[in-house]
Amino acid sequence: MRILFIMLSLLSIYLTPVSAQANWELSLNVDGHELKKYNEALDIQLNIRVTSSPNADIYVAIKSPDGQLFFLKAGNLFAAPELLANAAPYVSNVTPVAEQSGSVLLLANLPRNLPSGLYQVYALATEVGANVFNSETWLSSLVYDSFYFINNDNNLPIPPQITGVVNEQGQRVFDLTLQKGKKTFLPDTQTDTFGINGDYLGPTIRLSRGDRALFKINNQVGEETTIHWHGLHIPAKMDGGPHQVIEPGSTWQPFFEIKQLAATLWYHSHLEGKTAEHVYKGLAGLFIVDDAESDQLALPRNYGVDDIPVVVQDRRIAANGNMNSTLTNMVDRVGLRGQYMLINGALTPTLETRAQVIRLRLLNGSNARIYNFGFADNRNFYQIASGGGLLQAPVAINRLRLSPGERAEILLDLRQDSGKFLRLQSYSAEITPTTIETANMRDPLDMQTFDLMSIRVGEVGNNGLDIPSQLVTIETLRAEDAVLTRPFVLKQGMGGNGGMGGGMGNGGAGNMEGMFTINDKSMDMLRIDETIRLGDTEIWAISNEANMAHPFHIHDIQFQILDRNGQAPSAGEAGWKDTVLVLPNETVRVITRFEDFADPDSPYMYHCHILEHEDAGMMGQFVVIP
Repeated sequence: MRILFIMLSLLSIYLTPVSAQANWELSLNVDGHELKKYNEALDIQLNIRVTSSPNADIYVAIKSPDGQLFFLKAGNLFAAPELLANAAPYVSNVTPVAEQSGSVLLLANLPRNLPSGLYQVYALATEVGANVFNSETWLSSLVYDSFYFINNDNNLPIPPQITGVVNEQGQRVFDLTLQKGKKTFLPDTQTDTFGINGDYLGPTIRLSRGDRALFKINNQVGEETTIHWHGLHIPAKMDGGPHQVIEPGSTWQPFFEIKQLAATLWYHSHLEGKTAEHVYKGLAGLFIVDDAESDQLALPRNYGVDDIPVVVQDRRIAANGNMNSTLTNMVDRVGLRGQYMLINGALTPTLETRAQVIRLRLLNGSNARIYNFGFADNRNFYQIASGGGLLQAPVAINRLRLSPGERAEILLDLRQDSGKFLRLQSYSAEITPTTIETANMRDPLDMQTFDLMSIRVGEVGNNGLDIPSQLVTIETLRAEDAVLTRPFVLKQGMGGNGGMGGGMGNGGAGNMEGMFTINDKSMDMLRIDETIRLGDTEIWAISNEANMAHPFHIHDIQFQILDRNGQAPSAGEAGWKDTVLVLPNETVRVITRFEDFADPDSPYMYHCHILEHEDAGMMGQFVVIP
């Protein structure tokens, strides 16, 4: 079937009153109208009721997401139609019959070349031979229905969950293989990737507080890499930062005890100078920690059923499937951002779930893009955790901003939504003016609202859960207990090619080394920037003098936000965190206590979690000493 499009507006139709002589009654129904995928059937039903009336022309038209209109034309009512670019009646000179109905368009599956988005279907009866756009000739009201089309057949993949095998020493042992892979993101293409125990991304590791774990991490990607445990409170030698390099073909065996509260954490490559490339290719995965207190709460915990991992990444993928992390233009100096949204490694997928309370564990696993999560119907959801653990009580919100490296857990109440279709989006245009002040450094999606994934709600579920009123009690760290305040100033300045304009003659991003600094210094593996005493409570004052926001991540610890430019944090940021977004011209003060681990010879990192900035030197090192 050939589909042609023309640019026509229906605005005049909406604004023009219906003719007084309307006496044909039409109604439209798209079967399963709230969501269609390319491999699903489309059945558009037209119902006609007529009182005393002359013959009529019946028009049926479909408007695409980009505003184009095409018309259905058939030899007689409910016969297989053509789709035309020009305005033409579906059937001409129809004789009035009291009532009749049938399919005006029935497709076994939708064409793959249609754009994703909202499709509107219209029907109208006019005088025979009349101009459809002249409302004076209408014999019925304009009726319409709609459906949302997603140009893929992707259901949300759920990463396998692993809990380890207990050895004779009581350790939970995990075997992880870092490997090369190939993955189909776009139809009929394959993309070279890295993965952990698979082609792309890794399994979800799940442990409980008090567990002792041993990891056997074998590097088969053909080059040096590392695995860092983002958010975990562990010894510096086990941290997996730039100093714990895993050589090709070798196996690194870190071991540690889980010494922290229940939280959604993650793990990813952290090789000096190549973190961005390796994470972009797929070396990352979720790490969930449980504890006795969280186990007692009435929260969704059936992994993959009502407790859903949601790893959000954007990727720049060429038509041939090539996924290149090379920076190519000035806009890329903000960090690499792509046009395709991958959720758990799948392009804008659909979660099939039941009508019950579900939990989404959101991770912004992108290199640089900041998301402003919300649903297309602007419904409220409930944040129950920040990156380092549960909040004291759920927070009702309809937007949630997460920068790279940040996590949050939300509850979504679907109990009244059986049969509905939800779209999780990023309302990026609402936040970009404050996160990227310079307009010409924004990419096309920065000033848009765009889809991330969809949720199709099925039959009523049986987990019997409600939105709780309380969660956990959080120990509040007191500013007066801090032994000192350390300043950290984030700057954007001259890069290795002479600043923001350097090295751009060939359209490339140039050498960013030295462009982004902390306290006027770039990363030096041989330099320790800060020395901290075990047991001390400190305030870190992070000031951003750049014209774009930077997410600041501290290894080893979880902190609490004291204030943003003197203002108390929002309820959603009032819990434990290890990564905080610092806006331009903002100072964020965080407070933390350094406990359990001291090693004067093994440093931890602090850095911007825009991975391209980290690789370019926006990182420092600290040691904790006895």
